[in-house]
Formats: sequence, C-alpha cells, structure tokens
Amino acid sequence: MLKRAGVIAAKDLRLSVSGGQGLIQSVLLGLLLIFLFSLAYPEGQGVPPQAAAAVFWLASAFGLVLVFNGLFSLEEAEGARLGLLSSPVPRHSVWLGKAVAGFILLLVSQLVFFPAMIVFLGQNLRGPLWLLPAAWAAADLGLVVVGALLGALAQGQAARESLLSVIVFPLLVPALLAGITLFAVVLSGAGGEDVQSWLGLLGAFDALYAGAALLLFPFVYGGEE
Repeated sequence: MLKRAGVIAAKDLRLSVSGGQGLIQSVLLGLLLIFLFSLAYPEGQGVPPQAAAAVFWLASAFGLVLVFNGLFSLEEAEGARLGLLSSPVPRHSVWLGKAVAGFILLLVSQLVFFPAMIVFLGQNLRGPLWLLPAAWAAADLGLVVVGALLGALAQGQAARESLLSVIVFPLLVPALLAGITLFAVVLSGAGGEDVQSWLGLLGAFDALYAGAALLLFPFVYGGEE
C-alpha cells in the first residue's frame, strides 16, 4: 500500500507543479492576506504575535482548500477516477498518496508565508525554537488528514468544491487554535506553560481524524455522482 501511495503522490506532485494547480493560487492568496493584514496596523505599531500567528494559519487553511481541490480535480477532467477505482490499488493508498502530496504542497506554500509573516508583520522568534517544527508538523498533519478526506467530497462539481470550504473550516478549529497558540509562544516567548497540553490536543486531533479517514475514505471516494 505504501509503495502505491508513493506512486500516486509522485504523480500528483508532478502534475501539480507542472500545471500550477492549487499551489500558485495558495501562495498568492496567502501572501495577499499577510500583506493586507500588515496594512491594518499604523507604521511603527507592532503586530501582536498571536494576531500574526492567526494570519499565518488562516492563510494555511485557505491554501489547504485550494491544494486539495486541485489534487482531487486531477482525475476528474478525463474521468480517470473511475480507472483508478477499478484498478487493484487499495483506496487507502489513494488517500495516503493525496495526503502526502497535499502535505508537501502545503508546506511549500507555508515556507513562503512564514518569512513573509516575519517581514511584513514585524515578528521575531523569542520562544523555544524546538517548538516551531513540532507545532508546525503536528498542525499540518491534522490539516492534511482532514483535507485528504473531505477533498474527495468536492470531486467533479463546482458546487461541491464550494461546499468543501464550508465543511472543512469548522472541523479544523481545534488544530488551527492549537497552531495559533503555539506559534504565538514561539514568536513572543510568553505563555509556554501550556505547551504540552496544546501539543497533546494536536496529537489527539491527528489520531482521531486519521482513524476516521481510514474508515470513511473508501466509501467517500468511491461514492456515485
């Protein structure tokens, strides 16, 4: 299953990068959000670290929707999804491959968002540096697990793609709240006493939705139009 998931992920990444599906839109939208938010504060007035962290994760959430809409639309144009479903590839491999590809594309977008946040919003890293990759990876994992599951619901129709953004944001609230809080600790250096609790919340979120995705994805992705 892992080998087949790797093939699907490599295929999706190759097509996404060559066609710019989801990735370019995600980067541009995130940069626009960060730049516009920087204009809301007068020159010389610092942006609160929690507000800067909130903008970063808001840009990531919108980018997540664009990335997974693009990934699941790759098989729709020529009806390739039916061929994928009729092949001997386990449907869980499709979910895992989409999740891996989405994780990489989202991370690439965020690697543009983060320095933009530091520069445009005037932030510094004052907290524990080990917390940055830990919180980043745990929050991203939760985002892509949910995105890879619900992205299958948006396949084939523009109305469903719009519905994805309505469904996915309420489900992402715990992961986004934890990501914002932990990033605020990294940026400000304050409030580190609850770090373990927030990391535990992210771990529980990731495990819960990973289990739900493994159970539900074969039925969601193989459903009739």
